[in-house]
Order: sequence, then structure tokens, then C-alpha cells
Amino acid sequence: RLIAMATNKTDKVLNVPTLRFPGFTEEWQKSALGDICTVQMCKRIFAHQTSEVGDVPFYKIGTIGGIPDSYISKELFDEYRCKYNYPQQGEVMITCAGTVGKAIPFDGADSYFQDSNIVWLSNPTDKINNKFLYYIISRVDWSRLNSTTITRIYNDDLRKLGISYPNRTEQKKIADFLSLLDDRIALQSKLIEDLKKLKSAIRANIFQRLKNAPTHTKSGAELLLYEQPTKYIVEDYEYSSDKTQTPVLTANKSLILGYTSENFGVYDKGNCIILDDFTLDMKFITFPFKVKSSAIKILTTKCGVNLRFIFEQLQWMGLTPLGHNRHYISMVEPMQFYCPSIEVQRNIAQLLDKADDKLRNELQLLELLIKQKSFLLSAMFI
Repeated sequence: RLIAMATNKTDKVLNVPTLRFPGFTEEWQKSALGDICTVQMCKRIFAHQTSEVGDVPFYKIGTIGGIPDSYISKELFDEYRCKYNYPQQGEVMITCAGTVGKAIPFDGADSYFQDSNIVWLSNPTDKINNKFLYYIISRVDWSRLNSTTITRIYNDDLRKLGISYPNRTEQKKIADFLSLLDDRIALQSKLIEDLKKLKSAIRANIFQRLKNAPTHTKSGAELLLYEQPTKYIVEDYEYSSDKTQTPVLTANKSLILGYTSENFGVYDKGNCIILDDFTLDMKFITFPFKVKSSAIKILTTKCGVNLRFIFEQLQWMGLTPLGHNRHYISMVEPMQFYCPSIEVQRNIAQLLDKADDKLRNELQLLELLIKQKSFLLSAMFI
């Protein structure tokens, strides 16, 4: 249970967060980060000391927190770990270039890190719990360090960073609570990935069965109609975040680029597939929209063909673009599609649509969990 608490009995504003756990009333201490922690980095590793395979992962700003693409030898790692600075398990690592400010607790596994681009906060005192410090760093708006777009966090920026923190008991309670929420977010993300794999496996099984059965086939040109997007292209690229307006779509991963108040040239003819003619990325769309790119093809089906069934079959085919060329007419139209009866098509489409409904629900829950964490980070910290 959290309680709202921001003032004392004389209405003097205290240095306390908006939300606290019951039983904690002390004012939080203020400090510069450099008064508590020191900024450290690994010894420099040169390109000739790395390889694409090896014993110990070497993380750079683009791979930390993910899959490494470089390694160093165990001998070099043991030597450098012994001779030079090396993080302690739990200490907070920070990316200082590229995607700046990405914070990751060091998990203690044998690994090495790109000097100056990745630093960590050596925290030998008992003033701040490392887990609590991680959440402090996670909520910093690094763009406020200066008036220009920040491309690098310098050590001095970290040392001068002002922070506020409570006693160790309250720190632990806050950090443990947020860690539980992080675990729930990770579990939800894993569930979503598993559902995506399950749907993909079901789809593969269905179309493999159609492939092995004596199923009638037709070409894409016989099944599909396409429309050029010219009259649906948005004119003003200054998009809004107002979701009551018309979405502007792209066929790639992001899908919705933003929203527009333009009420002309809106595609509102019903369900369709939007296909990027160059990348072959595609999305199944069920709502009115506008597009940004002239590379989009808007696909519908001819009479007696289920659009969702064709979309899922296209997904199963896993189309690969051949260079930076337009592909629909040269690749998709000549392709042969399996065409069982319209009833079978409809049943397959409904089954896979239900899987997508489940995915959408779980994605919405993940979004809510992330928003909840964002709110708590703003309300439980100063």
C-alpha cells in the first residue's frame, strides 16, 4: 500500500516524493552522485583483440543488454580483470554514447565492456542500495543536461547529477517493490513472445498441410486487387499524438507513425493489406487510415477469396526482397497460393485471428504495466 505525502504539519514542502510506503516520514537527503559513487570504465580493448567467436563476451553500446557480437580471450579477460577496474555484481552500468542513458545492473557474469562508451557507478559506501540507484538512473531525463540534442554523457555529467534518497530501509522497500513489477513485465514479455511462436507454429502447420494435400492453387493476380496509395498520402508530416484523429500508417514494425487531422483522402473501404513494395513488410488493417509513402500497395481480394486467409499465407511464405526494387507485380502477382474452399479459408482465418486477439490483449496488458511503472518512477522518486 502506498500513501500520498508531500508536506509536513506546517505545510512547508519537504524533500519527499508524492507517494511513499506507510511508516516513512523522514525527509530525503540530497547529494551529487559523485559524492557517493565514482564513475569507472574498463581498460580499452582494441579491435585486433576481439573476434566474432571466443570465450568472454565483449559488449558495446549497441549490444549491452542483448546478444554480443564480439568476444575476447579468457586469458586477456583474466589479466584485465585482475589489473584494472572491473564492476561488482549489482553495480549500475550506463551507456554514454549512441542510445545514451541506458541503465543495466551488472549481472556478475564474465564479460567485458567498451571503455568510455559504457561506464559503471562504483558504489563502495552503504548510503545507496545499488538496486535503488538503478531506478534513480533509469528515470533521468538526459536531454536536460544541455539545450542541444545530447549525443554523449560525460563523466562530469554523472558526477554532478543531483539525486535524492531516503534511508536504506525505505530504499530497499521501494527497490524490491519495483523489482517485482519488473519481473511481472519480463514475464508478460516472455508470454507475448511465446504466443507469437505458438501462432507461427500453428500457421506453419496449417499451410504445410495444405501444401501436402491436393489443394487447388491460383496466382496472386487471380486472387488479389491492388490500389496505388497516391490519394491517401498525408500532406502534413507534423503528426499529432491525438488518437481520435486519423492514423498515418507504414507497413513496417512501427505501423502507426502518428495521427493527422486531415479529413480528406482517407482510406475507409474496409479491411485491406498494406504492403511496402520495396521491403515486402505488410500489415492487415481493419480501420480507416492515411499513409506516408508512395511505396505502399493497398491490397484487397477478388470475390470468393478471404483476405485474412491470403494475408496469413503471405506471412507463412516469408517473402524476401530482392534488392531495392518494387516487388508486388514481379513477385507477388505470379506466386501460386493454396486455395481451398471459401469455408475452409474462413475457418483458418478465424482461428488465426483469435490467436491475434489473444496477442493484442496481452500486448495491451504489457503497455499498461509499462505505464504503471513509468507513473511509479515519477511519483516515488524526487
